[in-house]
Amino acid sequence: MTETKKPVLRFAPSPTGMLHIGGARTALFNWLYARHTGGTFLLRIEDTDRERSTPEAVAAILGGLEWMGLDWDGQTVYQFARAGRHREVAEQLLSQGKAYRCFASAEELEEMRNKARAEGKPPRYDGRWRDRDPNEAPAGAPFVIRLRAPQTGETIVHDVVQGDVRFGNDQLDDMVLLRSDGTPTYMLAVVVDDFDMGVTHVIRGDDHLNNAARQLQIIRAMGWPEPIYGHLPLIHGPDGAKLSKRHGALAVEAYRDMGYLPETMRNYLLRLGWSHGDDEIIPTAQAIEWFNLENIGRSPARLDFKKLDNLNAHYIRSLDDRVLAEMIARTRALSPTAMTRLVAAMPGLKERAKTMVELGEAAEFLFTDGPRELDEAARKNIAPETIARVLPKLEATDWTAPALEAAARAFADAEGIKLGQVAQPLRAALTGKAASPPLFDMMAVLGREESLVRLRAYAK
Repeated sequence: MTETKKPVLRFAPSPTGMLHIGGARTALFNWLYARHTGGTFLLRIEDTDRERSTPEAVAAILGGLEWMGLDWDGQTVYQFARAGRHREVAEQLLSQGKAYRCFASAEELEEMRNKARAEGKPPRYDGRWRDRDPNEAPAGAPFVIRLRAPQTGETIVHDVVQGDVRFGNDQLDDMVLLRSDGTPTYMLAVVVDDFDMGVTHVIRGDDHLNNAARQLQIIRAMGWPEPIYGHLPLIHGPDGAKLSKRHGALAVEAYRDMGYLPETMRNYLLRLGWSHGDDEIIPTAQAIEWFNLENIGRSPARLDFKKLDNLNAHYIRSLDDRVLAEMIARTRALSPTAMTRLVAAMPGLKERAKTMVELGEAAEFLFTDGPRELDEAARKNIAPETIARVLPKLEATDWTAPALEAAARAFADAEGIKLGQVAQPLRAALTGKAASPPLFDMMAVLGREESLVRLRAYAK
């Protein structure tokens, strides 16, 4: 009995920019399917565009994947380093008569393009060197190697997401495999690399669908096994328009810097184009168990920042208090006292935060000692006389949240005012803000001495 080959998937970004969320989702879907099936997830950097590929972009892609928690198997493959192998395949196709040398000059190609434009047709190579003897070319004339593509019938891409997509071969010209300087084209390099890396499934954005038809022609000319294709619909902005920077087409690291957790991004991107019933919160372990290709939708998904915020709030609340405190401490130099306060205050802090940035900002009053500088909203709430009159009542209590609340409530009742009229000035003096986690809990966290220093600074 032969063993069924386990899937081999790859993520193959071009390092001409950062890792954007569309690319991150593609990587996630490949990673999930590999982990679901016990297969392999490979990373290939397609750096054949030497002018636009940068080391900074490579570092950003690797860093983005690592932050997302999308680990890959084996060594990272760099496409440009494999140019010799790509040339070898082009020469093999040439020797088998499945490719040919084309000596058309730049002027001739421009003339073809202009003629096609004038006729309202897409620019295509007209095959003028397809059946000519190369000896007709001037001695030493530069040439490219083109695929001898089928000219009749159609090329069908069997796609697990889009269904069968048909391309008339009369619309697909003889593409260049090797440029006149001997460098391989992207189309050739992708096919050779996928074959050599044993890739069984090509899951990528549907902007590559046209490429699939052309790549299949090379695969068939070589007699290689065809991968299973799945072309993902693109992600749109909230308004349904093509995603742009104004919508949030940002690098993955920008989402990290805005305070989103990697767990959130995995869950959110999973639900942008894939579904499992009505489930919205799908932790990564569950996603690996459930993920399949059949449940990928055909329609473009829309970014929804409200959903992203709500999901992030869920994952923040689910994290251990000390883990969250340590995450905040990575970007700040916190004293042992501040760290102790932060951990103690975390149950109240994390209930209110949608992002790690919000969480860190809400906790700032815990990090340093002494009177607070009031923000604009807190200045409106400060009431020095009220603070001065309630202070003796607070000083006389055990410094616990229930005792402090009871003292403040008794004072408010005696004065004939609402508890909020006491609590808001206290909150402003203690935190410098108009909003905070539960006030009396925070007073207990700060402790008697520090709380009284802050309150006395605003008592008159």
